[in-house]
Amino acid sequence: MLNRRQILNAGIAGALSVAAPSGALAQGKPPVRVRYSEVVRSIFYAPAYVAMTKGFFREAGLDVALTTAQGGDKSVAALLSNSADIALAGPEVSIYVQNSDSPTKIPIFGAMTDADGFMLVGREKVDKFDWQQLKGKEILANRPGSTPDLFLEAALRINGIEPTRDVKLVNNIAIPARVGSWLAGQNRYAIFNEPDASQLELDGKAHFLASVGEAVGHLDYTTFMATDKYIRNNPEVIQTWINVIYKAQQWTASAQPLEIAKAIEQFFPGVTLKALIAGIERYRKFGIWKSTPKIDPSSLEKFQDILVQGRVLETAKRVKFTDVMRPEFGNAAK
Repeated sequence: MLNRRQILNAGIAGALSVAAPSGALAQGKPPVRVRYSEVVRSIFYAPAYVAMTKGFFREAGLDVALTTAQGGDKSVAALLSNSADIALAGPEVSIYVQNSDSPTKIPIFGAMTDADGFMLVGREKVDKFDWQQLKGKEILANRPGSTPDLFLEAALRINGIEPTRDVKLVNNIAIPARVGSWLAGQNRYAIFNEPDASQLELDGKAHFLASVGEAVGHLDYTTFMATDKYIRNNPEVIQTWINVIYKAQQWTASAQPLEIAKAIEQFFPGVTLKALIAGIERYRKFGIWKSTPKIDPSSLEKFQDILVQGRVLETAKRVKFTDVMRPEFGNAAK
């Protein structure tokens, strides 16, 4: 079990960097540079991209430099090594660090998504999918102990499949290589987030079967976090960040899919506009995005239930809401 949550030794990967445009400063002050590490690149995080392309961060006085870590373990490593100021990742990494020997902790101060954003796909079209069809099959999953892997396991258990016995989860493929692995013909089933799932489907390389998020249910799935020291020293930056995210979440909630796709397409080179729109519509259908950054206290308990079931968290090491959450910023979002 412990091998699945050794997250502190990972390096930083995915050096794609995007800076928010600089211009007029909020209240005449010079912009504050914020180094922002997202866990992966996905439509899942559309509100953050909207905040960049629409100039919301710039208007609020923040100059944002974006990097893509390619894994929650690497996002945490970036925070702990002072290579990033704010990270977007699953709550599990904050819980793992809370239970580790690290003197630095990484509290969560806001939430981005309201459910798992991965879609289960297969190589063959199925008129009526039944999760029991997965028994005895290999499924391209994600890194052991990661949020996608754990939620896939939870979805399987909910549907009467024991992931350690009834299926084989293939989780040794690095995030950047997952699509290539699928295109090379490996595995019969897989989970992909958007826009990968929609692009593969439009290209005739995969068929949508089910939403993992719909199967597991709603809870705060991807969250904003920073070191306790950074939050303590920069509360105004944290509050401004959350205010901007709230504005972007509201814009994304009301905009048409085409509007959203055009606002974020620069972050997805090589992905067709049609695939972006399809992914956006699918996330809307399954209620994946939150419309507010407020943290739901009940989500942490449900999240930890999944970690315990996945054998990456001992029952005795469950954390309290006050240990890892700083809800005051989301509560004050405006």
